[in-house]
Amino acid sequence: MSKTYKIGENFISISDISKIINEDIQIELSDISTEKVISCRKYLDKKMEINSDPIYGVNTGFGSLCNHKISEDNLEQLQKNLIVSHACGIGDAVPNVVVKIMILLKIQSLSYGHSAVQLVTLNRLIEMFNRNILPVIYQQGSLGASGDLAPLAHMSLVLLGMGEVNVLNDKGKYVKKPTSQIMKEMNWESIKLKSKEGLALLNGTQFMGAYGVWSLIKSKKISYLSDIIGAISLEAFDGRNECFDELIHSIRGHKGQIKTAENIRDLLEGSEIQNQKKEHVQDPYSFRCIPQVHGATKDVISHVEGVFTTEINSVTDNPTVFPEEDKIISGGNFHGQPLAMSMDYLALSIAELGNISERRTYQLISGLRGLPLFLVAEPGLNSGMMIPQYTAASIVSQNKQLCVPASSDSIVSSNGQEDHVSMGANSGTKLYKVVENVERILAIELMNAVQAITFRKYTSSEFIENFIDTYRQKVAFLNKDRLLYPDIQKSVDFIQSIDFSDDLL
Repeated sequence: MSKTYKIGENFISISDISKIINEDIQIELSDISTEKVISCRKYLDKKMEINSDPIYGVNTGFGSLCNHKISEDNLEQLQKNLIVSHACGIGDAVPNVVVKIMILLKIQSLSYGHSAVQLVTLNRLIEMFNRNILPVIYQQGSLGASGDLAPLAHMSLVLLGMGEVNVLNDKGKYVKKPTSQIMKEMNWESIKLKSKEGLALLNGTQFMGAYGVWSLIKSKKISYLSDIIGAISLEAFDGRNECFDELIHSIRGHKGQIKTAENIRDLLEGSEIQNQKKEHVQDPYSFRCIPQVHGATKDVISHVEGVFTTEINSVTDNPTVFPEEDKIISGGNFHGQPLAMSMDYLALSIAELGNISERRTYQLISGLRGLPLFLVAEPGLNSGMMIPQYTAASIVSQNKQLCVPASSDSIVSSNGQEDHVSMGANSGTKLYKVVENVERILAIELMNAVQAITFRKYTSSEFIENFIDTYRQKVAFLNKDRLLYPDIQKSVDFIQSIDFSDDLL
């Protein structure tokens, strides 16, 4: 990918977004998208000149106030009022990386020329994205149906010169500033919104979409890391490898299962540990069924990626403008049901990687197969790796609670007009937490697996030995009890720092 990505030339993929965000690639509107945006705005302006009939969100109130006609003199004020009144978010701030994806997804959705935004409005969002001027947005406030109203309102406040933003300082750290200060520094004028623009900005699935996209990017990496860490644990536990034979997986046929088994075979290639005679006939499920469990998660990731790829290349505001067909249609593309259900599904599948990881950790510290109890000399005097497993278990338990599907709930809002909502925003924020939790569970397993494999007389594969050597530069061998919480955090930092090529994921 070049250092500039042109919005509107091609469908945008999850991989594209990962590269744009991680490599700080600039974006710009393609010529074809520019033409579509201008044409759609001109169409609506002309339509308003010759048509005095009420058009939802254009010259009417919003939600249950849709029957209140607004005079032409108040249309700009109507759009400003919409944004100001809907900026009711609260709770923890949305992570900056999610905010940046959110802006990108909003730009993508508005670029199709069905939303009737001004080109100046879209260009301001692009400039915010490119200059890392990120609105302060809060996690709570969206029902995931009439668009992500509250979060998108906080995003849109910046266009009006209101709210707060996070900007990068000279040291590369984000600092919070009033938008009014940034407006002066950037020599920006507030955008004067025209008819429908406020609704185009607030209606849409970009808040839940951004959480889902970032969680997908992380989940693909976590899936492969689970295979690597699981393979190290298998070696440390002196596990058998015939359960990864291609034959057994080919007769079941699930793609994720086949891919996981292939990964484990590749990771173990050349292992001296595997060439030794085994005293045991079978391994516990947490080792023997790695392909089946990890593979099922891979299949869910693939399915959810398909759903999100469709969504992030869609128009999700309302009403939708079709200049060529001379139609303005009020519908419900802002409803987040496809995303809500998919993110609940993904949360469940990623949590399972944490479930099985913690079970492998438990096996490693249990004093089995020639390993010392709690993986430390003089157990009793030393507790060794006893309590990191407690920590992992507590996180696993929290994930089980977070896996209750948000999409199974709904609640009536807007005086009954919006009587079924997706709760996709809650699906997204809790999915993010599940993904974050599984990183920590895997970090604890890695810490235990690398500790345990040190007690083996023979070496593992070249890949695993190199991986362990790199890890040991961050986390030292545990000879006797010491403070372990810094080691756990170093282990988390280690797996977060690893970058894999797309073909591995």
